[in-house]
Amino acid sequence: MRMISRRLFLGASAAVGGAATTGLLPAWAQSAGAANLNGLRALSGQIFDLTIGHANALIDGQAGDAITVNDQLPAPLLRWREGDEITLRVHNTLSEDTSIHWHGLLLPFQMDGVPGVTFPGIRPGETFTYRFPIRQAGTYWYHSHSGLQEQMGHYGPIIIEPARPDPVAYDREYVVVLSDYTFEGPHRVFEKLMKMSDTYNFQQRTLSDFVESSRQNGLLSALRDRTMWGQMRMSPTDISDVTAATLEYLVNGHGPADNWTGLFTPGERVRLRFINASAMTIFNVRFPDLPMTIVQADGLNVQPVEIDEFQIGVAETYDVIVQPQDDRAYTLMCESIDRSGFARATLAPRTGMVAAVPPLRPRPTLTMQDMGMDHGAMGHEGMDHGRPSSPSADHAAMGHTPSSGSPNTSGHSGHMDHASMGHDAQPVNETHMSPMPISGQQRHDHPRGPGVANVAMQPTSRLGEPGAGLTDVDHRVLVYTDLKSLERNPDTRPPGREVEVHLTSNMERYMWSFDGRRWSEVVDPIQFYQGERVRLTMVNDTMMPHPIHLHGMFFDVVNGESAHKPRKHTITVKPGEKLSVDVTPEDVGDWAFHCHLLYHMHAGMFQVVSVLPEETGHSMHDPQNGQHQGHNPHGDH
Repeated sequence: MRMISRRLFLGASAAVGGAATTGLLPAWAQSAGAANLNGLRALSGQIFDLTIGHANALIDGQAGDAITVNDQLPAPLLRWREGDEITLRVHNTLSEDTSIHWHGLLLPFQMDGVPGVTFPGIRPGETFTYRFPIRQAGTYWYHSHSGLQEQMGHYGPIIIEPARPDPVAYDREYVVVLSDYTFEGPHRVFEKLMKMSDTYNFQQRTLSDFVESSRQNGLLSALRDRTMWGQMRMSPTDISDVTAATLEYLVNGHGPADNWTGLFTPGERVRLRFINASAMTIFNVRFPDLPMTIVQADGLNVQPVEIDEFQIGVAETYDVIVQPQDDRAYTLMCESIDRSGFARATLAPRTGMVAAVPPLRPRPTLTMQDMGMDHGAMGHEGMDHGRPSSPSADHAAMGHTPSSGSPNTSGHSGHMDHASMGHDAQPVNETHMSPMPISGQQRHDHPRGPGVANVAMQPTSRLGEPGAGLTDVDHRVLVYTDLKSLERNPDTRPPGREVEVHLTSNMERYMWSFDGRRWSEVVDPIQFYQGERVRLTMVNDTMMPHPIHLHGMFFDVVNGESAHKPRKHTITVKPGEKLSVDVTPEDVGDWAFHCHLLYHMHAGMFQVVSVLPEETGHSMHDPQNGQHQGHNPHGDH
């Protein structure tokens, strides 16, 4: 089914969010009586039929191939109710296997939709039935976990209505699905990255940059800086490895020229449900002259915090309230983190109204702190805009140095002997909140090998920092230390043990991994135990931010709060950062754990967390069946 050009359609019928002025609808909005929310066809009820296939997408007037659900890009908006049991019959009309993962949902692991981990995938011509109860409310999304299909359009939003009254008051709502698309095709993009990792970085430093640096910092300093980066064979402009050189940035499937528009009446409280469904793009989101109030993060309510801009990692969701008072249009500006391009939309009282689109801001560059080395800058540039010092998990203070009385957590998280740690280990001391560097013993035990090109020698917490390019802006930017759960955390016990995972890479070879080992190699699963309280500490030894997603459970971000830690399913770990989250696994099974930058996951930054019944000390994996012995659930590369 050919999709009508969004540009032509908008020009002919002036369709806007939540309304269309003629009976003509584009292919992605056609349905027999189905409701539409801001151009997204909404399906509701308890039984659904979803058909996965190919369609032609036209974005800003250019045609390309897409993988769609029910001939729509994005896929249909699914509206559910907390407490219902949902049945979804997924039909595969592709010539390849496919799947759907229900991102952020708490469900039986067999329904999680990860080929090679929880089920074999959906073969061509076959139908797989997902069936599970809805145990939560909020904003979520769904997407393929097969190959690189997500990049081609296989993603869609989910809204789950709460069983109890919603604590967030609003007059109307819009779903804002941010995404990226490449006409080049994702497999071609991946091939280029494997040959030359910076193939899409057209923002390298130039001679004029060197002259300007010499003028500001002196010739000797500028020379030392260039020499250092040259010796490391790295570029300080490597903020993103896939950029606007190949990507189109979309809002609800619309390119910037299409200008998706949502209507409002001045004075209304408008709820915007942001979902970053992109494959490779972290966005910086703002209205240039309209404040936003964050009310939900990753589907769970947070104490309201007013800000002017936020950075949203791939796979994160944020719900915000805006209340425009004036009878005028407002531009929603969503810059890619490297400032190579942007997605754009408009809020307006009437159709056809537009506001000025601000120019792209200067591209950010990496610093020594992004290498986990610049501790002279602690408390100075880019730390936390005057906020209190943010927490970090200090292993020495926690007593986690190798000794007879404490477990060894020396970076080899997937290979820890649970029995040797003692399942009844003493709880971790919560008085570890000091941004101290990793200990010498742990540096000595750091993962090594061809997949580890860089080691963050002194990683620190950066939870109080807003993200690349947002350090010096003159307005309020959301940071993770701003977030507080609206409700008291369901488990406030201190963790009884810790698992440490290093995010590792060799950019030159485009190798991405955990602890220096790619998923295509033989990697044992990380073991959690049902009902235990475990601390998961992540150390980013790479020069790029990584949105890390843990399937099947929420984690509590250790950000300085005690009983109101923000609970999330995805968190962006900044370069050179060390952060911790506390987890209470509830559902036994195998759960994917991975970077949500699609090409990083495809290249190997993927693991499995096995949640075992508390009473057993045996692995759920039969070593004879080969399920976790080098099988790649994302397609061969």
